Amino acid sequence: MEFIGFLASVLIGVSLGLIGSGGSILTVPVLVYLFGVDTVAATGYSLFIVGLTALVGAIDFYRKNLVNVRTAIVFGIPSILAVFVTRAYIVPAIPKQVMQIGDLVITKSLLLLLLFAILMVFSAVKMIIPSKKSEEVRTKEQHFNYPLIFIEGLVVGLVTGLVGAGGGFLIIPALVLLSGLPMKQAVGTSLTIIAAKSLLGFLGEKPESAIDWMLITNVSLFAIIGIYIGGALSKRIEGRKLKPAFGWFVLIMGIYIIIKELMF
Repeated sequence: MEFIGFLASVLIGVSLGLIGSGGSILTVPVLVYLFGVDTVAATGYSLFIVGLTALVGAIDFYRKNLVNVRTAIVFGIPSILAVFVTRAYIVPAIPKQVMQIGDLVITKSLLLLLLFAILMVFSAVKMIIPSKKSEEVRTKEQHFNYPLIFIEGLVVGLVTGLVGAGGGFLIIPALVLLSGLPMKQAVGTSLTIIAAKSLLGFLGEKPESAIDWMLITNVSLFAIIGIYIGGALSKRIEGRKLKPAFGWFVLIMGIYIIIKELMF
């Protein structure tokens, strides 16, 4: 299982490098089902893995002048605050047994895993049926919709803190539509935001058990290899052409997790 897990870790990086999103949505399922990590711990581990991988990708985009620093700051600050508060205070405050519906006991781990699976389904739909507006390249002068950017940043930060996903599928359309960024610059800026909020959110982590540094370091290294592969492939393959196929894969995974956790 570990061998398959490390191969899947490469896929996480490939997706981030190729389409700027989607890969991080696989991190928690990989940790839970292939490495046997507890769900709550996996959402925290995911922040470190996704953050470090996105940082490597962001540095590469920055060298190519494809990171809008001003946008990263405006969007990133509320997002970073939200994910830090969520990991430091909200997640630890969730009781181990949330509720019981008949014979089904909704534990903290099950709740987070179901939230993650629902997010996977939503993410998959966004990749399968992308917004035409989000694919447009903007060349006009940049204008910030500050209230919407602030709210979007808070929402993305909350989602990231709860389930450990980078939220690139939410960030990229927001950067294009609300900040007027060209698509490639939106991807580079998104990776910068994901790196900052994920790594700083990890600092707010209050783990219930000792962190397995060996595991998250190894998974991160394989994901970083993947992001370089994705970056190389992006020069030959258009990410938007692969997005729907990857979306179907994520959709099947999300539905599988919901059925498995609720029925079996």
